[in-house]
Amino acid sequence: MALFFATFSALFSVVNPLGAMPVYLALTANDSPGWREVQIRKAAIYLACILIAFFLIGSYILEFFGISIEGLRIAGGIIITKSGLDLLRSKSEYSKGRAINKKVKQEALLKNDISFSPLAMPMLAGPGSISLLISLALELRLIWDYLLVVAAVLTMAFITYLILRVSPRLVGFLGESGISALSRMMGFIVLAIGIQFIANGALPMLKQVMQP
Repeated sequence: MALFFATFSALFSVVNPLGAMPVYLALTANDSPGWREVQIRKAAIYLACILIAFFLIGSYILEFFGISIEGLRIAGGIIITKSGLDLLRSKSEYSKGRAINKKVKQEALLKNDISFSPLAMPMLAGPGSISLLISLALELRLIWDYLLVVAAVLTMAFITYLILRVSPRLVGFLGESGISALSRMMGFIVLAIGIQFIANGALPMLKQVMQP
């Protein structure tokens, strides 16, 4: 079960549903509680489907484009590291939750259904979580390991659903200072994951270069 908990904890840090709460509430401020429930339920399903799909077919995508696992780890690590730094700084949209483009946010305010875009993707299922799962898939060999990772993704989606469902009370309880503190703690973990990703990709490349 170590694989399950390691995958879940890494996904929770990178997906960061706690950081998505304020933006989700802002985008659904004029929606009824019933419609909010529908949207977060659909968003959780979309989140699980997106992550599982990339986990299962990601290796074929890399092979098609000729991308090495080391290149993926470095690129994914840079993205994850940037996300961690933004969370630590707690500026811009991250001070209100999760960074999304202003144009995307304005478009989302005009949409009736934000469950797939921008909520499920890119707010929750972003490049960081996708690259993390693709990298993990390339290291697994046993069917049981694949099932454990899929179970971790489904658990992550369910926890995300629960967090967004109680987000009005959580945001009211924590306040802006509490959310900022949580964002910075999550940012430190995400930053560490990103740096580890870069190291895991760069070290094999350096060994190849150093070999005579």
